[in-house]
Amino acid sequence: MPHDSMQDTDGSLDVAVLVSVGRHPVTGRTRRADQDARAVEAALTLNKAHVRLIHAGRHETDSETALRGYLGMGFEGLTLIEQTRDADVLPALTSTLREAPPRLLLCGTRAETGEGSGLLPYLLAESLGWPIVTGLAEIERIEPEHVTLLQALPRGQRRRLRVRLPAVITVDEAAPAPRQSAFGPARRGRLVVSEQVSRPDAALAGWTLEPARPRPKRLKVVKAASARDRFKAAAAKAEGGGGQVLTDATPEQGAEAIVKLLQDEGVLRRLL
Repeated sequence: MPHDSMQDTDGSLDVAVLVSVGRHPVTGRTRRADQDARAVEAALTLNKAHVRLIHAGRHETDSETALRGYLGMGFEGLTLIEQTRDADVLPALTSTLREAPPRLLLCGTRAETGEGSGLLPYLLAESLGWPIVTGLAEIERIEPEHVTLLQALPRGQRRRLRVRLPAVITVDEAAPAPRQSAFGPARRGRLVVSEQVSRPDAALAGWTLEPARPRPKRLKVVKAASARDRFKAAAAKAEGGGGQVLTDATPEQGAEAIVKLLQDEGVLRRLL
């Protein structure tokens, strides 16, 4: 679709992208977060859009290296809302976005470091009173008061939505991959520090942190980026043939069958 159909009538669209510090799953080194980088890529596809990057967190050497990865995608500056390590970034982000509200706010589904709960976009949308849409695959059209987009659904399906602006849109692996970060622009870009009060996260203070354990196996969910992959996912037959049909089963028998299925799939562990 031509980019001309993705702009406001006045030729300018204010888009803000929330970016975070990512972590490589193998080496553990800090980097730009993959989902946030995809959100930046989606914003860059909008014709004549004014895109600004916002990050709330501590200004450290490792975090600066990761943030400059976003600057290397073609930006002159990034707004850094400096917060303490134990701060709740929600009030600071809410205050910043209320002072200069964008028409469209993009971010990744969840962070790769910290809590990584994926709740921040929902809490931010609730605080601002904006609608939220998850799983962005493509932005099709921007109008003065609405945005038309494709939402990624399981098994490669897509759903077209028309959402009122301003809105919060989250991006995951279904969106196009981000462009590479150029070294020169990444070093020349500026981190513009914004002063905001750091409010301690009361919930975090009561938590007990420990090394993560292997997560239970999740049932397979297919998300495809191309039309070919979506067709293959939709046409694929369900694996396995060991299904069981229960007729006139008691509630106890039904519960036992469900527990056995979850154990066979690896979702639940068998108790010794």
